[in-house]
Amino acid sequence: MIKRIFQVSGMKCVNCKAKVEGAIKALDGVADAVVSLEDANVTVDYDESQVTPQDMKDAVDDLGRFEMIL
Repeated sequence: MIKRIFQVSGMKCVNCKAKVEGAIKALDGVADAVVSLEDANVTVDYDESQVTPQDMKDAVDDLGRFEMIL
């Protein structure tokens, strides 16, 4: 497992937090995702053999209002 922190723009409230965490956690290989609204980032624990940072970025970007920066 790898733990990485990614910046995410566009998050403003607890609903945004829930949407971003949910999109990332839904991916196979993601053990956990925790958003910090104050720091505008998400900390992700994941299995690099099952999911890539680009997969996570695509899932977040597909929500429409947010952009994950790799």
